[in-house]
Parts: sequence; structure tokens; C-alpha cells
Amino acid sequence: MSVLKEFKEFAIKGNVVDLAVGVVIGGAFGKIVTSVVGDVLMPPLGFLIGGVSFAHLKLTLKEAMDGRPAVTLNYGAFLQAMFDFLLVAIAVFVLVKAINRLKRSVVAPIPPPAPPSREVELLTEIRDALAKKA
Repeated sequence: MSVLKEFKEFAIKGNVVDLAVGVVIGGAFGKIVTSVVGDVLMPPLGFLIGGVSFAHLKLTLKEAMDGRPAVTLNYGAFLQAMFDFLLVAIAVFVLVKAINRLKRSVVAPIPPPAPPSREVELLTEIRDALAKKA
């Protein structure tokens, strides 16, 4: 089978489309989470710890000299990314948990088997009687 034919089968099965949709929605969801963290959660948290903005927290390793910028360790940006990640992880966990709960409620319980008909009972009795004679 040629590579082109294999790729066509792969793409038609929907795997590529599902992946593309997931990437697009994931990118949009990432922007929403970044906004929630940066614009909603971090300002009150910064206010509680004394008006500090996490995005601007940094440790200066070398001061600016002769027109060269200072060398800084921007740990505030790292903290911001960690909060973003935690919120995304929590949101995905809640979403997957809700989907699993919906899947369980949609699956109907298997009904118990119907009792055998009178004909089946008679045939079973005949079979058992013939087995005893043999």
C-alpha cells in the first residue's frame, strides 16, 4: 500500500479532523485560562500579598550598564505559567469527570433475560428425560 493511500485512509477516518478540532479549541481555551488567571485571579492575590504583580517579579542578576539591558531572572512569569497550568489541569479534570458521568448515565442497564417460553421448558424436560434413559 502506498504512503499516500495510507495517509488518505488515516485522514478519512476522522483522526486528523478530531486532532485539528482539539488543537483549535485547546488554543482558544488556553487564551481564556490565561485571561482568567492574569485578569481575574492574580490581581486580588497580588493585593493580598501587598500589591505585588506576579508578572513583574524578577531577580536582577546583573544591573544594566553602558546601554546594555539588565540580566534578570523573571520568576514571576514562571509563577504565572504555573497558575495557568494548574487551572487548565483542573478544568480538564472537571470536564473529563463530567463527560464520564454523562456516559455512565446514558448507558441503559441490561434488562434481565426473559423467562423461557413453555415450549422451551417442555423441550428441556424431554431432553433431560432422554439423558436419564441413556
